[in-house]
Amino acid sequence: MRHERVIIMSEKKEIKRLSDKLDALKHKDSTVIQQGNVELIAKHEKEKEKLAVEIERLKQVYLSKLSLEAQQVVAMPFKREITKKEQADMGTLKKSVRGLIVVHPMTALGREMKIKVVTGYAKKAF
Repeated sequence: MRHERVIIMSEKKEIKRLSDKLDALKHKDSTVIQQGNVELIAKHEKEKEKLAVEIERLKQVYLSKLSLEAQQVVAMPFKREITKKEQADMGTLKKSVRGLIVVHPMTALGREMKIKVVTGYAKKAF
C-alpha cells in the first residue's frame, strides 16, 4: 500500500511539472505569434498538444491507481468512524491497531470513496 502511494505521489509531481511547462508555453504564445515565424508557431503548438496529451494520460493512470487503492481499502473487513478524541491522539490509535488505514473525506482517496467522516479501515476490529 505504501509503495502505491509513492507511485501516486510521483505521478502527481510529474503532472504538476508538465502542467507548469504547458502553462509557460501558453504564456509564450503572444511572443511567438508576434515573431511571425510559421515554423516556430507550428513547433510551439505541437509541443503544447504533446504536453496536453501526456498530462491527460498521466491523470488517467493516477485515477485508475487511486481507484484500485480505494477498492483495496473498502475490501478490508472492518471499518468505523474515528471519534474526535481518537483523531486528537492519532499516534496512539495507529500504534494500538496494526495495519490501520485512516481516510479523511477531504483527501483524494476520501473523495474517491465518497466518505463523509474520518473513517478507519483495518483487518481486525478496533
